[in-house]
Amino acid sequence: MKVDGIDYRSIWRHEDGQSVEIIDQTRLPYEFKVLRLTTVEHAAHAIRAMQVRGAPLIGATASCGVALAMQRDPSDANLVAAVEMLGATRPTAVNLRWALSGMRGLLEPLPADARGQAAWAHARGICDEDVDINKKIGQHGVALIHEIADRKPGRRVNVLTHCNAGWLATVDWGTATAPIYMAHAEGVDIHVWVDETRPRNQGALTAWELSQQGISHRYIADNAGGHLMQHGEVDIVITGTDRVTADGDVANKIGTYLKALAAHDNGIPFYVALPSPTIDWTVKDGLAEIPIEERDAAEVETVTGRTGNGGVATVTVTPSGSHAVNPAFDVTPARLVTGFITDHGIASATRGGLRALFPDKGG
Repeated sequence: MKVDGIDYRSIWRHEDGQSVEIIDQTRLPYEFKVLRLTTVEHAAHAIRAMQVRGAPLIGATASCGVALAMQRDPSDANLVAAVEMLGATRPTAVNLRWALSGMRGLLEPLPADARGQAAWAHARGICDEDVDINKKIGQHGVALIHEIADRKPGRRVNVLTHCNAGWLATVDWGTATAPIYMAHAEGVDIHVWVDETRPRNQGALTAWELSQQGISHRYIADNAGGHLMQHGEVDIVITGTDRVTADGDVANKIGTYLKALAAHDNGIPFYVALPSPTIDWTVKDGLAEIPIEERDAAEVETVTGRTGNGGVATVTVTPSGSHAVNPAFDVTPARLVTGFITDHGIASATRGGLRALFPDKGG
């Protein structure tokens, strides 16, 4: 995607061939800053500190982290240490485990002197595959937007999003945003309601993305979505996901469940943009089996924003003596999901819907 007219991916190998560069998402939307990662420790910190975030990008960054580790020390012990270090950063996003498992399975049988080159090649493959997957999600999902546009000629199509499932959360295109970008490019009059997504206000990243692409949007408080649905201002909800179970339960950013409930109550289609590596075929019951990351309470107790003089400051919003809890994700049961927009097509969220679309994976 373009930033100030320049094409970027969210992660790329530096021209020196020895490091990778990322967009520091903790600086957005106030400052666009590129960081260079030269060690596996840098990659682990970037994931943990949410300098990169979004399940697909986390997996891609982890794969690059293993490549950085193998470049420095390709021993068996360092491979195990790198995988364990990266695997402990974020527990909910299944792409992290998927990327690390694939990397370890590839590298373990190889002689040490072949691991560095193989790791970089595999990491590049993961990044390129992610771009292709998201493009296919867009191609399948844009048909849903065109169907809505055809039913209301001369009026705009209103999409509601939650969190950031844009190209910043992937390597390029995004998951939930890919159909939006394609619809806009194909001339659909489209408008996006962007949930702020407290506590980290990741909706601001979506708004920043959309503004860069010239797409009509409005930033709204998380609690406004239901009101807009009641008044006919939302045609479709599209979110991303960090993990989907074999039976269609969806783990995504905290607050997704409430949006799904409101959409269900108002008869509004609720779709989840789902890259195939984000399906966890080992899990059936999302509520019981998916670990939910508990993040620092300070993320809830404080807010960061731009000051009147153009600086950036963090202020405390809770009274002295009050303490917060900060679950980062919730689980939306499959019964509230209309369908999944995947790189293989659109799947129903009924029991067995994903298995029908992925017969070789679902058993």
